[in-house]
Amino acid sequence: MKPQTRPQTYRVKSFGCQMNVYDGERMGELLAARGIRPAGEGEEADLVVLNTCHIREKAAEKVYSDIGRLVKAGEEAGKKPMIAVAGCVAQAEGEEIMARAPAVSMVVGPQAYHRLPEMLDKATKGERATDTDMPAIAKFDALPARRKRGPTAFLTVQEGCDKFCTYCVVPYTRGAEISRPFDDLVGEARKLVEAGAKEITLLGQNVNAWRGEDGRGRAVGLAGLIRALAQVDGLERIRYTTSHPNDMEDDLIAAHGEVDKLMPYLHLPVQAGSDRVLKAMNRQHTAESYLKLLERFRAARPDIALSGDFIVGFPGESEAEFEETLALVDEVRYAHAFSFKYSPRPGTPAATMADQLPREVMDDRLQRLQARLNRDQLAFNRGTVGRTCDVLVERRGKHAGQWLGKSPWLQSVWFEGEAEIGDVLRVELAEAGPNSMRGVLRQAALA
Repeated sequence: MKPQTRPQTYRVKSFGCQMNVYDGERMGELLAARGIRPAGEGEEADLVVLNTCHIREKAAEKVYSDIGRLVKAGEEAGKKPMIAVAGCVAQAEGEEIMARAPAVSMVVGPQAYHRLPEMLDKATKGERATDTDMPAIAKFDALPARRKRGPTAFLTVQEGCDKFCTYCVVPYTRGAEISRPFDDLVGEARKLVEAGAKEITLLGQNVNAWRGEDGRGRAVGLAGLIRALAQVDGLERIRYTTSHPNDMEDDLIAAHGEVDKLMPYLHLPVQAGSDRVLKAMNRQHTAESYLKLLERFRAARPDIALSGDFIVGFPGESEAEFEETLALVDEVRYAHAFSFKYSPRPGTPAATMADQLPREVMDDRLQRLQARLNRDQLAFNRGTVGRTCDVLVERRGKHAGQWLGKSPWLQSVWFEGEAEIGDVLRVELAEAGPNSMRGVLRQAALA
């Protein structure tokens, strides 16, 4: 590869989970610290980072398609963008990306992107670079200070997974479970608040597996970290995602009823309602143990909004077993949920299991499941009509004087009136739609 002009602009395109969004923001901060500015709207960037996700089917092929589109767009604009592939596909594919895509200058995994500036130096000299090393915490120590940002922010507290669900690539692309140090997290949270954040969402593949020692040397879990963050002046809201049922501790359940800043919202994936399917998935919990866990959360915080994840069409799933999933949905009545067709991931045990289901069966089951989930989401929204709650204003709406924000239950709320981004305002929820709420501004919640 010939030497390339040092890029003056960048764009990070992140796909997949919130942790990828966090990683994408941090990569942008790394590049900005080197004097490279984000490309403007409609501007072709000198450097494009594809921050990839490996969860869904044909993830790698989609990356190669994106690379092809970038090369074509660059040719049409009369420039040749520098391309980096980051994230979980980069970790899984590594040198294969370099072999198949000559236009790519850098391939970097999710645990090594702190070395992106050094890789960039090599790329400008014409040297292609791949780094899929998986150091435990090193990247966080090497990242720059957080930049000024909007009213909401992500904060990765835990990475990796030791659960080895048979359908999932995360243990192979993100590595073993690790927890960032308590003091580092409290310090980063304070920096985020100083930079304008009013709400912080704590992230992890299994976020409730976080363990550490507080400032007094006491062993604490996620609840202890949440209680410490609740003491940060200026931080108004705390959320966390994604949890695993097996890592849920009594103190975290109790925190939902005791910590005012912890929002009444829980995302707790179940994946299926059949115990046989759950065992085949290696989920290590049953439908009954999951439902009992939700009962405890509702006892601690009666108005809590529940969210979950579902996979339909897992190998060998019968119609009767799928009906068990529908029965679980009917019992829980989720406020929000994510549902997917099973997608075989290369290298995972489920990919080689017998009785892979036809796509038309999975399509039918997904439609039936989503119909129930949509029913329950609308019912939850309608159940909040008439409540007055705090809404964190996140952005302007499409029309003059219109604002968009989030309720404590993570509903999108739009309203009209005098407001500023970052305000926390009292809003009455007046009308429910399937995906949002119309609100009426009542009064400012904070001076």
